[in-house]
Amino acid sequence: MGDTVYLNGAFLPLAQATIPVLDRGFMFGDGVYEVIPVYNGQAFRLDEHIQRLQASLAAVRIRNPLTTVAWRAMLLQLIAENKALQDQSLYLQVTRGVAPRDQAFPPASVAPTVFAMSMTLQTPSTALVQSGVAAITALDIRWDRCNIKAISLLANVLLRQQAVDEAVAETIMLREGWLTEGSSTNVFVVAQDKLLAPPKSQHMLTGVTYDVILELAASHGIAHLVAPVSEAQLRSADEIWITSSTKEILAIISLDGQSVGQGQPGPLFQRMYALYQDFKNQYMRHTR
Repeated sequence: MGDTVYLNGAFLPLAQATIPVLDRGFMFGDGVYEVIPVYNGQAFRLDEHIQRLQASLAAVRIRNPLTTVAWRAMLLQLIAENKALQDQSLYLQVTRGVAPRDQAFPPASVAPTVFAMSMTLQTPSTALVQSGVAAITALDIRWDRCNIKAISLLANVLLRQQAVDEAVAETIMLREGWLTEGSSTNVFVVAQDKLLAPPKSQHMLTGVTYDVILELAASHGIAHLVAPVSEAQLRSADEIWITSSTKEILAIISLDGQSVGQGQPGPLFQRMYALYQDFKNQYMRHTR
């Protein structure tokens, strides 16, 4: 963890950051969040993350407490305050604020609670990337507005724990026979040398990394299709990938105990992983 956090307009030590117990984030999970990777002091696609935060706030009708300029300034200062962490993972959260416990929205005069902190960015090791990881499937038990990056993540927690209990890396979710996403990742499938991605919908939270993967596929001539992916396509895939801001790209080599493809990271994964690292190194790790 970084030593300095941001809370409601002030930078202060983490140990001094407190909120009232009547904060609606604590009482109801009434808030939204973002996670932003930082490489060499530079936030990865900062504007896109701020835009997604705004979309989540609008979806749950919380007024955005900061302008885009103010968000950028605050987050860049938070990065600087925690510069001892070479690569960082920024977590920012906005709740509807502090008010007497009542499910109805409080008066408009109630100010949202804004919190942001920095943690060490822990991306997968080279060994893990080279070996690949295992996953299981489960029914998607979440609510019907998964495109909102809400802090009320109990269903995701339970799904993630299923993976922990089975000693695998992720739980991949299925809804009525169709692939949605992982408990904390997006999922891509490779079939007959074509990259398949479920389309953006209210049943999945498409990440910034999801967009980058599709951009890289388009710009490097990799055949790809954004379309619903069936359970049968998932289970017969030549390759399966999971992606997120912190996991970047990982190959799934075993699903529910059955080998995926040849049981090792496939050739298209190898190519996309190299493209992603080149993109990251070119744009995020250059000397400022």
